[in-house]
Amino acid sequence: MKNIAIKIGLVLLVILPMSCNKDFLNTKPIDKVPSDVTWSDGPLSQAFVFNVYSFLGYGGFEEQMLAAYTDEAMFTHAGRNINTFNEGTETASGLAWTSPTYEWGNMYLAIREANVAIANLPTATFDDVALKNQLLGEAYFLRAYFYHQLVRYYGGVPLVDKSYGLNEDYTISRSSYSDCIDFIVADLDQAATLLDGKTMAPGRASKLSALALKSRVLLYAASDLHDIPTASAASTLIAGYGHQDLIGYTSGDRTSRWQAAQDAAKAVLDAGTGYKLDLAAPASFDDAKANYISLSMGGGSKVADAAAATELLFQRTLTPLYAVENNWPLGPIHFGINNGPNGYHNWAGNTPIQQLVDDYQMMDGAKFDWNDPAHSAAPFTDREPRFYASILYDGAPWKPRPTDVVPYDKVNQVQTGYYDDGAGGKINGVDTRESPIENWNGSRTHYYVRKFIDPDPSIVENQSSYQLVPWPFLRYTEAVLNYVEASIELGDESEAKTWLNKIRYRVGLPAVTETGTALRDVYRNERRLELAYEEHRYHDARRWLIAPTTLGRGIKIIHVDATLKAAQTALSPYHHDESVYDYTYTVQNNTDNETRTWNDKMYYRPLARDEINRNIKLKGFNNPGYGDE
Repeated sequence: MKNIAIKIGLVLLVILPMSCNKDFLNTKPIDKVPSDVTWSDGPLSQAFVFNVYSFLGYGGFEEQMLAAYTDEAMFTHAGRNINTFNEGTETASGLAWTSPTYEWGNMYLAIREANVAIANLPTATFDDVALKNQLLGEAYFLRAYFYHQLVRYYGGVPLVDKSYGLNEDYTISRSSYSDCIDFIVADLDQAATLLDGKTMAPGRASKLSALALKSRVLLYAASDLHDIPTASAASTLIAGYGHQDLIGYTSGDRTSRWQAAQDAAKAVLDAGTGYKLDLAAPASFDDAKANYISLSMGGGSKVADAAAATELLFQRTLTPLYAVENNWPLGPIHFGINNGPNGYHNWAGNTPIQQLVDDYQMMDGAKFDWNDPAHSAAPFTDREPRFYASILYDGAPWKPRPTDVVPYDKVNQVQTGYYDDGAGGKINGVDTRESPIENWNGSRTHYYVRKFIDPDPSIVENQSSYQLVPWPFLRYTEAVLNYVEASIELGDESEAKTWLNKIRYRVGLPAVTETGTALRDVYRNERRLELAYEEHRYHDARRWLIAPTTLGRGIKIIHVDATLKAAQTALSPYHHDESVYDYTYTVQNNTDNETRTWNDKMYYRPLARDEINRNIKLKGFNNPGYGDE
């Protein structure tokens, strides 16, 4: 390998001290050095591993979010190829939108780079043995992470554990699902051993992040979708698939898989602490809302509790230096620009749909119910604190308006409804698609996401200052939820309730009293809300085999009308006032951009026709329902 040129990023050619290097992901390879030089120099070896991190991209902070492939969100802007997926028309030769964070070819480029590091670091000639082992541990973690991305979207994939030479045979068959899981877990065990005792900067792989990823991988492996007898009973497509070992376990002891998942999650719980999971009773409403906002900010906002950063076990650290998308200077760093209200000159990208809103509980832990007259008359009243920390709804208080919008809204409230003007007409809310400010970028659902948008009032348009909100690849609470799920499946309900209540107390909800199937349902809803917009719902709905009734139920939205009460005068400028207006809330179906449906082939993404052409051993082995076309 001495004659192979290795790419090195600019940042580390300057050789910054490792403990101060917060921008290690921001490496843009601009040069090459011979491999024998790379592996004889500690900082250059470190630079190579940093470049492997770069394949993580923006994490989930992309303009088009995975949430729009679930019953969390609708993507506002047409023509992005999202409907191809949500309408079940994706094929091997006609792919829907695919993020580079899990796209087949990009992941194998990342795996190749990790393989180069894993092959060379054990024989690297620089003297710092501790650094050598640390970098090797990081490379094992990253290889495991990229393989886990492939496996959870595609099922079993070709396992490549070396960097191919110029004249070698590159064709390789898909490995079984079980072999892929074993391979990933082995890499994570290696990473955890090599990183044991190492203090890692935010965004770097650590022993705890390796344990957390192992917890996720084993939980998924134990789930219904990957137990072929269970999945086959639910889906005739899976039952008739000729290569079932590529997508799950065709035999074996499922209880032992749940036990492995529980043990892996418990290892994380024992090694970490999380954020405010030691409460003996539900937090107050104000404290609970602040807790969840702080978790969403991950220590990245001056108006949130910095201690919440302890929750993050592996994160994408965003900086104003990292900009790779079409020379767009701000890039998806500005989650608020992409997703905030158009009355703040934002773009309403991934707006919450009614199904998500309805799943937020009442403050007392009861379910929200449109058939309850009190609920339907005031659907945004007395909801649990996470709702107010996650969703912007009509009348929600928000940040000061940009100067040109102040004449339309002097009290800083979201306006997504239509209001009686007192003269037989309607005032269009400033955050609707009929806004007098901008009408191309308003929400079609009449909601906006608040989670992950910095609430700092000095960041008015979400454009005036860089938001250093980290993307949570892995966080402690996910491991808690993993532990709860495995405990429920193993029949240990007492342990499950103990840990589930820790999460509920933090967000102001009462203790769980349910048992059996009802307890599992409470847990699943708790996971849905706690991890909303964090790229979990897509996978959870599939592995639980409930996707036909989640994505498959279409898109519902809210329509808000305000009618003047008798003898009242329309407010100018308008603001939400229940003493002046009667408000009605009507749930409607929406098919503006897509008509959602469910097809069982959507449990997995297809192997692209181009990939099959490149690797003939993939031919005949595409995922259920796709064929090779």
